[in-house]
Amino acid sequence: MKGIKMFHKCFFVLTVLAFQNMWSQSVFGKWKTVDDRSGATKAIVEIYRENGLLQARIIDILEKGKKNALCTKCKGKFKNQPVLGMKIFQNLVKNDKDEYKGSDMLDPEHGMTFRGKLWLHPEDMDKLMVRGYLAFLYRTQTWHRVKEE
Repeated sequence: MKGIKMFHKCFFVLTVLAFQNMWSQSVFGKWKTVDDRSGATKAIVEIYRENGLLQARIIDILEKGKKNALCTKCKGKFKNQPVLGMKIFQNLVKNDKDEYKGSDMLDPEHGMTFRGKLWLHPEDMDKLMVRGYLAFLYRTQTWHRVKEE
């Protein structure tokens, strides 16, 4: 009888720990970007918190021949700046739906800034949904969590 009680206690603790780990996943960390049209892997983006707001920067470029790319189509302070290290999301705010929204999401390939949002895929916490809006049109990409080993 004592053995069964101990088994149930251990099972309960392990189950709680497993669920805690599953639910502790967040949008913060490193993500592999994937182009929604071509399926090509483009870069590694680090999403982090600064002053309570979501920020993101490109920390690695995976496309061949693009490591030293400049943002030639960008305007203003990003014009002709290196894409590597570029801050592409600035000051996104979390809403009550566990989405981060903002109007400062930069696409360095096209040199455009969009309003948009991002959220974890509801069935796979290792997928990040990134959506940019241009007027009433939008595009959504699925990024993949980079597993630290």
